[in-house]
Amino acid sequence: MFLFLNGGVDMKWRNRIFEIIEKGEKGDKASKTFDVFIITLILLNVVSIILGSFNNVRIRFKSILYYFELFSVIIFTVEYLLRLFTADLKYPSNNTAVSIVKYIFSFMAIVDLIAILPFYLPAFIDLDLRFVRIIRLIRILRLLKIGRYSDSLQILGSVLKRKKEELIVTIFVTGMLLLLASSCMYYVEAD
Repeated sequence: MFLFLNGGVDMKWRNRIFEIIEKGEKGDKASKTFDVFIITLILLNVVSIILGSFNNVRIRFKSILYYFELFSVIIFTVEYLLRLFTADLKYPSNNTAVSIVKYIFSFMAIVDLIAILPFYLPAFIDLDLRFVRIIRLIRILRLLKIGRYSDSLQILGSVLKRKKEELIVTIFVTGMLLLLASSCMYYVEAD
């Protein structure tokens, strides 16, 4: 892979791939088409996950849901690999490996990995079936991938980043109040 990243592939092609997989610019039909395709696929995945939570739907459409999941994972995996392939264009560095590591540990790369990981984990690790079901629920986090394509979600992300200390305190206090209220309700309704 490093061979390709270090000039084994025409830079013009790598730049074009990067332009397509990043948020589309006005007038770039290929990039806009890719954005619409990925956003539609993400939303269809959420619908699929919701429909799959109903036993009768899951049983009746098991193979359709499975093949749609397989198709989605293949697309998301290819997207992830293309982002690795063009990591040095997003995170310029003298060392391609540094660019790849910067990408791998970026928030959106972690979201991308979490989007595909539940599909691959059971194949490599022998897991308890209850744990596998919980892992598969993580697929709903594919919705976070839309953040890459939405200006308003990017603004929300930057606000969350700037106000993280206040939010952590708020979440902690809310958690404590929830725990206190739950404990009180338990003792009130225990009998």
